[in-house]
Amino acid sequence: MADTETVEETTKLNGEDEVVEEVDPAAEQTKKKRKRKKKKKTGGDTLEDESEDQSDVNTVTEKLASQNLDDKNNEGADADAEATEGGTAEGCGDGAAKKKKKKKKKNKGPKQQTDPPSIPVSELFPDRNYPEGQIMEYEVPKDEKDDRTAKDRFTSEEKRMLDRMQQDLYQDVRQAAEVHRQTRHYMQSIIKPGMTMMEIVEQVESTARKLIGENGLQAGLAFPTGVSLNHCAAHYTPNAGDTTVLQYDDVMKLDFGTHINGHIIDCAFTMAFNPRYDKLLEAVKAATNTGIKETGIDVRLCDVGEAIQEVMESYEVELDGKTHQVKCIRNLNGHSVGAYRIHAGKTVPLVKGGETTKMEEGEFFAIETFGSTGKGHVHDDMEVSHYMKNYEVGHVPLRMTKSKQLLNVINQNFGTLAFCRRWLDRLGQTKYLMALRNLCDVGIIEAYPPLCDIKGSYTAQFEHTLYLRPTCKEVLSRGDDY
Repeated sequence: MADTETVEETTKLNGEDEVVEEVDPAAEQTKKKRKRKKKKKTGGDTLEDESEDQSDVNTVTEKLASQNLDDKNNEGADADAEATEGGTAEGCGDGAAKKKKKKKKKNKGPKQQTDPPSIPVSELFPDRNYPEGQIMEYEVPKDEKDDRTAKDRFTSEEKRMLDRMQQDLYQDVRQAAEVHRQTRHYMQSIIKPGMTMMEIVEQVESTARKLIGENGLQAGLAFPTGVSLNHCAAHYTPNAGDTTVLQYDDVMKLDFGTHINGHIIDCAFTMAFNPRYDKLLEAVKAATNTGIKETGIDVRLCDVGEAIQEVMESYEVELDGKTHQVKCIRNLNGHSVGAYRIHAGKTVPLVKGGETTKMEEGEFFAIETFGSTGKGHVHDDMEVSHYMKNYEVGHVPLRMTKSKQLLNVINQNFGTLAFCRRWLDRLGQTKYLMALRNLCDVGIIEAYPPLCDIKGSYTAQFEHTLYLRPTCKEVLSRGDDY
C-alpha cells in the first residue's frame, strides 16, 4: 500500500491539470479557533487520563510492595525452616559420623574352636545343646521271643517321656564326651616319637582342663591320664622324675576321663607308629565294637564277654617272623559307671563264663577290651601312680597329723575320683608319701599299680562309655576317629 500512495502523489505533483483552490481567510480563522478548542479539550482529557493512569500505577505499586513484603516474610520463614532442618540434618550427620567412627561388631556367628584348643566347650554351645553320641537301637534277644525290649521301646510314648525327663543328665555327659573328643583329636595330631611320657600327659590334662572349664568337683578330670606302654596294659602314668620317652616301636594306650557333676566319660584308644601292629589294634577295636553292639537292657554280662572273645581271638598278628594269636586279657574287664564312681559294681568280662547278672535301664557302662600277644593275663608291676578313695569306707580314726591333712586335701579336690602323685604335687603337697601309705594301710585309700603282661609282649586297648536310655542306647564317647 505504501508504494501506491507514493505513485499517486508523484502524479499530482507532475501533472499538467493541477488545480489550486482558493482559501477564505475568515473560514480559515474559524477553523484555527476550533482546532485550539479541540486541543485544549484533548489536553484536559489527557491530564485526567494521566491522573487516572497514575492512580492505577500507585495502586499496582502498593500491591506489588505488599506482595514483595509477604514474599520476603515467607522467604524468611522458609529460610528459618531450612536452617532448622539443616541443623537437624547436620546433627544427624554428625551422629552418623560418630556412629561410623565406632567400629560395629560383626556378627560372626557361633564361636569356633582354636588350634590348639583353648575355648571351653560350654562357650561353643551356650544353649547346652551338645552333640549326641551314636544312637543305636536295642537288639532283639536271639534265644528269647518277647516284646519287653528292643523294637517297642523306640516308639513307646511312655519311654520317650522318660527320655525327655533326663535331658539335664544327657547334656552333662554329652558335654564331658565332647571335651574328650576334642582333646583326643588334638593329641592324636601332636603325639610323636621322641616325646616324653611326662610331656604327653601334661598336654592331655592341660587341654582337657581348659575345654571342660575345671571347677572343683563340679567339672574336671575323672582320673589320671594313662599312657601304658607295650606289655603294660593299664594304670601307668609317670610320677615326678620319670624320663621315659615314646619310641617308634612302642604301643601306647592313652586312657583319660572327664566328668561334669560326677557323670564320667571313660574312654581310651591305642596309638602305634609302626604299621606291623595294625592287626593287633584292628582286633581290639573290632572286639570293643562287638561288645557295644551286644550291650542292652536285660542282656546278660556273660553273653557280652563271649561275643567279645569270639571276635578278638579270631585275629592273628605277625611280629618278627612269628605269628601270635590276639588273646583277650582274662582278668581285665569293662565295668558299670556311677556318679563320682568309676567302678560302680558290675563287671563286663572279656571272655565267656562270666556273671549272669543282667544290664538294666538307666545304667552307664564302660565297654573296654584288652588284647595281648602274650599270655592274656596281667599282674601288678612297676611303681604305683594311681590312687582312689574307697567309695564305701566309713569314718576311720587317724593318728598321724599329716595323714589327716592329706585326707582333707583329697576329699576337697578329688572326693571318690581317682588321682595320682603328680596331682598332689600340683596342689603343692610335699613329703606326703608316708601319709599316703598310712591312708592305704588303714583302707581309706586304695592303690592301683600298673597292670602288665609278660615282658616282650604287646597289649592294646579301646574303650567307650555308653548309656542305656529308655528308648535306645547312646554311645556317648563315639567320634570320627573310633
